[in-house]
Amino acid sequence: MAETNTPEPQRDDLLANEEDLEKALCVLAGSDPENCSYSRGYVKRQAVFACNTCAPNAAEPAGICLACANKCHDGHDIFELYTKRNFRCDCGNNKFRDFQCQLIPAKDNENVKNLYSHNFSGCYCTCDRPYPDPDDQVNDDMIQCVVCEDWFHTRHLHCTMVEPEELLEMVCEACMNKAPFLWTYAAQFAVVSEKDEEVDVEGEERLQHSGAITNEAPSTSLECKKQEGAETRSLPCKRSHDEMTDSSGKSKTTACKLKDLQARNVERPRRGAVFWPCSWRSELCTCISCKRAYVAAQVHFLMDESDSVLAYENRGLDEPFGQHPLMAVTSSMTRVQQLEFIYGYKELTAAITAFFHQCAAEKKVVTAEAVHQLFEELQARKRRRTNAGYQ
Repeated sequence: MAETNTPEPQRDDLLANEEDLEKALCVLAGSDPENCSYSRGYVKRQAVFACNTCAPNAAEPAGICLACANKCHDGHDIFELYTKRNFRCDCGNNKFRDFQCQLIPAKDNENVKNLYSHNFSGCYCTCDRPYPDPDDQVNDDMIQCVVCEDWFHTRHLHCTMVEPEELLEMVCEACMNKAPFLWTYAAQFAVVSEKDEEVDVEGEERLQHSGAITNEAPSTSLECKKQEGAETRSLPCKRSHDEMTDSSGKSKTTACKLKDLQARNVERPRRGAVFWPCSWRSELCTCISCKRAYVAAQVHFLMDESDSVLAYENRGLDEPFGQHPLMAVTSSMTRVQQLEFIYGYKELTAAITAFFHQCAAEKKVVTAEAVHQLFEELQARKRRRTNAGYQ
């Protein structure tokens, strides 16, 4: 028999897969896998899922939290929506008909402040197609807009792309036009590609001269985190009376950054998506007039730097998933399989730890029969979770 040579995976591919998995696990680790988030109200940011088994009607979109995806919808056809801001878990409310949440059965009929999009029906981008798309032969990445939180193919962003490692936050063209004052900030602070830099060298020099960017400005999220960690920030405190008043005793008015930027007459074409560096939110003006403009355009969350997905993922970095040796086992799994594996592993380790603590407290000898019974109970618990939703 002829010997078949199976190509070995390239080291770079393995590293890329591990980095992708680590990032995926950070998204999950930033949310509570045990307790339904409904009791916390409209959560600032959390991992959200949709269940095609329980809520397949596109006219009534619904989202569930990580814990409900694990416990109430185990074995169902669920798909991940990445993260959503200010979302409250819908599991078991009127959108699910007779299905009851196992974690918090008593819930409002509807979460009126939740925002839904075609993402909850499994469609994305301006092309309104699923992901992955079986009919799409183009291998194209998808990037999430930080305002509408929809996902877009890079070829549908209508802008010159920059290197992926330089991308931190993106605002799609529709959302830029929804908050048109952002175009002024984009002319000063947005990330541009090398091609655009070559075309507009004078524009870059204007930005450096105005102080909008410096040669030391970080272009990657890793550099941003290093810079943030190195900076020494003073604690916020109330301003003194002298700081709040001028020499005549009248209250000082905060200067408007936006008006100052508009006075510089630095323009950029108002078309296509815009990519932003890690520090761009801190550059937004927070005067009373601008705050009202953010609220009117429904983008007030942009003033909060902790609203970003990066801040959410950084909180998830403290969890052990990303560095766990069992990461290798999950590298070939789908995201749903990874989710089930992570929850099962956490449940297993918690049960075994509790089992040994109980044996130690009761001074019992750990027998093979006792261990076998423990695993039988875990299997029975999983079967009950799978069937309980429709009982």
